[in-house]
Amino acid sequence: MSIFSDVPQAPPVAVFKLSADFREDGHSQKVNLGVGAYRTDDCQPWVLPVVKKVERLIVDDSSLNHEYLPILGLPEFRSASSKVALGDDSAAIKDNRVGGVQALGGTGALRIGAEFLRRWYNGVNNTATPVYVSAPTWENHNSVFADAGFKDIRPYHYWDAANRGLDLAGLLDDLEKAPEHSIFVLHACAHNPTGTDPTQEEWKKIAEIMKRRNLFVFFDSAYQGFASGSLDKDAWAIRYFVSEGFELFIAQSFSKNFGLYNERVGNLTVVAQDGENLTRILSQMEKIVRTTWSNPPSQGARIVSKTLNCPELFAEWKGNVKTMADRVLLMRDQLKSKLQALGTPGTWDHITQQIGMFSFTGLNPKQVEYMIKEKHVYLMASGRINMCGLTSSNIDYVAESIHDAVTKVQ
Repeated sequence: MSIFSDVPQAPPVAVFKLSADFREDGHSQKVNLGVGAYRTDDCQPWVLPVVKKVERLIVDDSSLNHEYLPILGLPEFRSASSKVALGDDSAAIKDNRVGGVQALGGTGALRIGAEFLRRWYNGVNNTATPVYVSAPTWENHNSVFADAGFKDIRPYHYWDAANRGLDLAGLLDDLEKAPEHSIFVLHACAHNPTGTDPTQEEWKKIAEIMKRRNLFVFFDSAYQGFASGSLDKDAWAIRYFVSEGFELFIAQSFSKNFGLYNERVGNLTVVAQDGENLTRILSQMEKIVRTTWSNPPSQGARIVSKTLNCPELFAEWKGNVKTMADRVLLMRDQLKSKLQALGTPGTWDHITQQIGMFSFTGLNPKQVEYMIKEKHVYLMASGRINMCGLTSSNIDYVAESIHDAVTKVQ
């Protein structure tokens, strides 16, 4: 008998299982609206033109080698990443109280931050500190903090299903009732999975309560630039909290806005109270990284670093990102218009009110099941769809399928 005989079979990761089912489906009109990756109007992956250009520059750069990077990562990548999040004129950067940790994607940044907080936040090895994540949230948030050792992970109100928008009253009430020093994971923009973000005035209300009640802010920023097409607009909440004097963490991902999905390029930006605090924080994060992946990979970080640090390449990148964002916005407009033209029951204004890659359609699990089994349109059980999966050639079919699901299945 194997010594591993008692290991149970783990359930598959939902979004990857959905993609596997899609690949096995032989239907001619099948559509994949599940996986969170950008697609062109031909439904193909897109390597950003600026990325292709920078990759050629790297190949031709005879000064580069394959020596280890510093444990915390490529310095010019870390500083440029923090700068794109906080802005060129960030007072926190000028005060030398901002640092970064290169990570394996946004997930790695979240995990390093979570591990540090579990060890050092508000007391050593404080596993009992409540960690709040939105209801709903990206499925990995719960697992990352649980695997880091936190024992008390709680939902906070976010999605108002009846009105298909933000439950601001519930969110603010949860902030008021949370124990002091609780940790809150906030989506910086393009909330996953709902695509519903607070307005700037609503963000101010959130910040006021969090500051007054000494709650810790951990931003997850996976879609900067990709949501609205503007790097500055998508980073507004982060920059406002920093301007209000918060010490906070920002988990940054460059998977979406650079199209570097398999390079796993992320950064954990730390905004500390002062430079001395920052030095001690980064020293402990270095210890965590050393026993996690020891040293980060260089290729993806070099692509991002060269792009962000060269004015011409940076301008080209912003244009590429806007191209992606604009296509998503176009698909939102067209899907809403087609559903309204079909007379599909209910309101569909939320499709254009939401932002970013994902839309929370409002379809219930039975309607989702109908979409998959009868229409071969694959989406998450929550009703979340990836707007990038819509194209000019399939959007009519998807709209008609949603219409059928809503009218035939309750």
